[in-house]
Amino acid sequence: MRVHFIAIGGSAMHNLAIALHQKGYKVTGSDDTIFEPSKSRLDKYGLLPAAFGWFSDKVTSDLDAIILGMHAKEDNLELQKAKELGLKIYSYPEFLYEQSKNKTRVVIGGSHGKTTITSMILHVLHYHDKEVDYMVGAQLEGFDTMVHLTEDNDFMVLEGDEYLSSPIDRRPKFHLYQPNIALVSGIAWDHINVFPTFENYVDQFRIFMSAIVNGGALVYNEEDTEVRKLAEATEAPIRKFPYVTPKYSVVNGETLLDTPDGEMPVEVFGAHNLSNLAGAKWICQHMGIDEEDFYEAIASFKGASKRLEKIAENATGIAYKDFAHSPSKVKATTNAVKEQYANRKVIACLELHTYSSLNAEFLKEYEGALDAADEAVVFYSPKAVKIKQLEEVTANQIGESFNRKDLIIYTNPEDFQEYLKQKDFSDTALVLMSSGNYGGLNFDEVKTWF
Repeated sequence: MRVHFIAIGGSAMHNLAIALHQKGYKVTGSDDTIFEPSKSRLDKYGLLPAAFGWFSDKVTSDLDAIILGMHAKEDNLELQKAKELGLKIYSYPEFLYEQSKNKTRVVIGGSHGKTTITSMILHVLHYHDKEVDYMVGAQLEGFDTMVHLTEDNDFMVLEGDEYLSSPIDRRPKFHLYQPNIALVSGIAWDHINVFPTFENYVDQFRIFMSAIVNGGALVYNEEDTEVRKLAEATEAPIRKFPYVTPKYSVVNGETLLDTPDGEMPVEVFGAHNLSNLAGAKWICQHMGIDEEDFYEAIASFKGASKRLEKIAENATGIAYKDFAHSPSKVKATTNAVKEQYANRKVIACLELHTYSSLNAEFLKEYEGALDAADEAVVFYSPKAVKIKQLEEVTANQIGESFNRKDLIIYTNPEDFQEYLKQKDFSDTALVLMSSGNYGGLNFDEVKTWF
């Protein structure tokens, strides 16, 4: 099969390209720019475009499919040529559904926790040598790619993102998967550029639940009010399995999970991660892993990349980076670090980087998000606000939104880095939360400060 990717360089897109190449497909692609690690990984498999840009002559009538990424625009030269030739154009999720329509599809959705839960499930299955197809939004230890596709495996595990499918398909990705088994971890308003009201955002999860195939299963976080309301209201002929955060304790900086066989130390920490673990356990049980085998495997799970990922440690100091950027994620991560390191000073740094987080109206959602930290810092770039064509955001607005009088605010990346460099991190836990890089922070350099 011959497949061409328009915008091959994206995190998800390049992984799908590699997975199809490994499956034996003839894969080509284009992009106007490709960053690391996508660039090196595509090059390794001989899939890196010879030149950056869009070239209509790459799109020919002998192609079986075009896969269109979100980075491309509607007026893209290659997309226009594909339409003229009448080629089949798939969005990323559409193509994944095509690859899995004869399999049992397990889809993990939610505003937060979906990458971690998907990663936990894959870790447990991998530990017990259970082969499945999958798509996950982070690089996992022990896995070469974030996408794996075969003809033979019975299950396909999919991280179900609620963002849009492609420039010409405005449906949320997870609406297209039609799960046999689904999980919803939580609902907290996000992506306000696409879902302008909270009600509109919540409705996407109602549609997701209604897409579960008849006779399928819904695993859901009973402690999340919006999730519980939707789950209880759905009249689809499916089975429902609620879960709650399991009992646990923190002793000398180690999290101990209550299990039927007593307390068990786990690598992950924080109430939100223990809740994620409970959801993952239900899914694994639906996939044939019993409770005892689940606990044996999950004990060694260290987390997904950039999800409370430890980046530095010395005798009394420790540093984490975390992808958290939405208010609910920021609050959960900050609370988790303070609970785990109750006897240390917690410094929580947050970069406001996304469209939502830099929106003056949405900023109010962050009230109290950093309260658990002993010292709280917010970094944002006025340049990023301009690039996103948003109204100017002032330091005053940010301070009022977080409702924390001692909040430290930086707008210059050099000033923020200097603040970190001069810090004494003895008896300290530092957490750096962002979906960006604080205007060029070298995370390898952070290691030298500990």
